[in-house]
Amino acid sequence: MTDGSVGPAGLAVAPPGEPGPESAVTGSGAAVVGRSPGQLAWLRLRRDRTAWVSGGALVFFALVAITAPLIERLYGKGPLDRFTDKLDRNGNPLGYLGGMSGEHWLGVQPRWGRDIFIQIVYGLRTSLMVALTAALLTIVLGVVIGIVAGYLGGKVDAFLSWLTDLTLAFPFYIFCFAFVPIAVAQAYGPTEQEAPWFRPMLLIVVFVLFNWTYSARLVRGQVLTLREREFVEAARASGAGTRHVLFRQLLPNLWAPILVTFSLNVPALITAEAALSFLGIGILEPTPDLGRLISDSVTYIRDDPAFTLTGGITLFALVLAFNLFGDSLRDALDPKADR
Repeated sequence: MTDGSVGPAGLAVAPPGEPGPESAVTGSGAAVVGRSPGQLAWLRLRRDRTAWVSGGALVFFALVAITAPLIERLYGKGPLDRFTDKLDRNGNPLGYLGGMSGEHWLGVQPRWGRDIFIQIVYGLRTSLMVALTAALLTIVLGVVIGIVAGYLGGKVDAFLSWLTDLTLAFPFYIFCFAFVPIAVAQAYGPTEQEAPWFRPMLLIVVFVLFNWTYSARLVRGQVLTLREREFVEAARASGAGTRHVLFRQLLPNLWAPILVTFSLNVPALITAEAALSFLGIGILEPTPDLGRLISDSVTYIRDDPAFTLTGGITLFALVLAFNLFGDSLRDALDPKADR
């Protein structure tokens, strides 16, 4: 076997006489180099073509969202710029496929006359900002509640489990229809203009309040099995406090399910944010958003079908890339995965 080759179970086999720093010499004289679980997971992920394609798509979407102001400067059009000269008397775009041309790559928006390409660029920025922020806060809250409930048990576990079940019992979209207008009315008067940051922050708060339950249940179940392991008993015997056991002993052993939950939670939040904007209680004008862009296009689906397809395909590709990468990450982190 040549140098650097990989043997069964993800073990690197080195030539005789060249053992690695962490190796064991087999009976045949070849040194078998051990790998950590993280190295094995990375090795599986590198071999997964789906992970590479979906990961590359996610990097592309992230770069587009991050560099949106630079793209606007190079493209020469902003998300609020209107090109009414590209519309006919009925407000429909002039030309073919919704006015697509070298000047407007994806055409212009009916009635408003805005450039659709730059709307999608900033819509990606809005969707990713809301979803990633909410997913990160959700994971933090869910991990803290789950690890405390699983480790302490007793009345603490019973109360937190009851709180989890109560949160799951709330119908999410019905609550949003009732809560969001009330929150807006409490913050702004009838004649006041909403700040551009208020509605995204409100959606993030709503997502965190309802979405922490899944990660909390997953972490609690993992902790229930880990708290009886030898390393936890050894930490207790050495006089370690509860905080040390929770966040220094148990938490490092939970990173795999946490990463998978996070990667699969982001596309669900992207879809939820787009759905709320589609229904009219999410991101409002003039902030660009993919869900509202699709909602606006429904009226013109017969006269300008390209308008609907551009926003819908972008949202579909973004969610699909996250889901595929999340599945690949789950397979890579699963030590029983058959590769």
